Amino acid sequence: MLAPLLSVRTLLLAIFMIMVGSGFLSTLIAIRLEQDGASALTIGLAATAYFGGQTIGSLQAPKLIARIGHIRAFSVFVSLFSASSLAYAIVTNAALWTMLRFIDGFVMSGVFVCLESWLNRQASPTTRSTILASYMIVLYGGQAGGQFLLNLNDIAPSLPFMLSAILLSLAVLPVALTRMEQPAVEKLAPFSPRRLYSASPLGIVGTIATGGMLGAFYALGAVYVSRTGMGLSQVALFTSIVIAGGVALQWPLGMLSDRLDRRKVILGCFAMVVALCAALYAVAGLAFATIALGALFGGFTFALYPLCVAHSNDHLEEDERVGASGGLVLAYSVGALVGPMLGSAGMLLLGPGGLFAMIGAIAFGAFLFGLWRLAQSAPVPEADQQSFSALPRTTPMVAVLEEEES
Repeated sequence: MLAPLLSVRTLLLAIFMIMVGSGFLSTLIAIRLEQDGASALTIGLAATAYFGGQTIGSLQAPKLIARIGHIRAFSVFVSLFSASSLAYAIVTNAALWTMLRFIDGFVMSGVFVCLESWLNRQASPTTRSTILASYMIVLYGGQAGGQFLLNLNDIAPSLPFMLSAILLSLAVLPVALTRMEQPAVEKLAPFSPRRLYSASPLGIVGTIATGGMLGAFYALGAVYVSRTGMGLSQVALFTSIVIAGGVALQWPLGMLSDRLDRRKVILGCFAMVVALCAALYAVAGLAFATIALGALFGGFTFALYPLCVAHSNDHLEEDERVGASGGLVLAYSVGALVGPMLGSAGMLLLGPGGLFAMIGAIAFGAFLFGLWRLAQSAPVPEADQQSFSALPRTTPMVAVLEEEES
């Protein structure tokens, strides 16, 4: 169990430090812009810039990595991220911060491409699932734990940004000092949207909807909590609980989908998201209820992306799955680009709870589409369904790590 992890310990340490140092930035930036009087639309634009940078980075970063190598490229990406974190502490300006968020998204994609292609090289058919599961735990564990650094904002406004820069800078060390051989960057050709829709309509529509829902949440979830009267410590607890819930329910729901018509599990998740969004709209301002519902919201929402990938894989041949999974990552990114603006519109129209009203509306639309697909096509026979695999929504490179030998 531990032997395969020892071979990638420096990579896992690096991603953990990066996620602790950067995972809270989207929440902190939303809160700081809110405190500075920015509108929900402005905050949503900053988040959209991040997802835009991430989308472009996932397509362009591999070219730089192929040219200068993983270690140099990783150092460039993380150094830029560290400098960006310090820049937030110098001046509070919504336009500048939006530009910085685009840079953050771009370099974060570069970091993920570097680490995921490296992890793939170190993985063998027998250790791949262990390494992927450990990567998931480290990634989301660091992101959830980092949320509590938000509390430093009450001590000194610049302190969280400075600590972020320190952690990001230190994350370069385990990678720069490694003796592991640098891998070649996989050349992926993601499926086009038309080809993805032809293979699995519910897979791509569900993925885009999930991107919209989580893009809106990451952009404005902290603003929702703040505007309903809760303090910064409760904001940190809420966001970390949502992420933890997302990790906790992925495997149980995935195993259930291996035994049933996977489409029904996906529809059940969308239905639960609709119900939970209605509840979060109703209990706005009640701290305990908001946090408890947030855990369930994270659980069912985070599970949707890997469920949609698994459903798409059920309709594909073995040699098509990497390209399809890469295309689904990009489809998720497209949804995440639109989600913050939709969430902003909801908050402008309905107040803080409008965020979850809009997320619930997206989930309800996807649920109705799923019902239509359920009526239009027969289920994949249980014997032909592929095994579920929990995986993060990072870059198309994770599809290579997730692939198993037949």
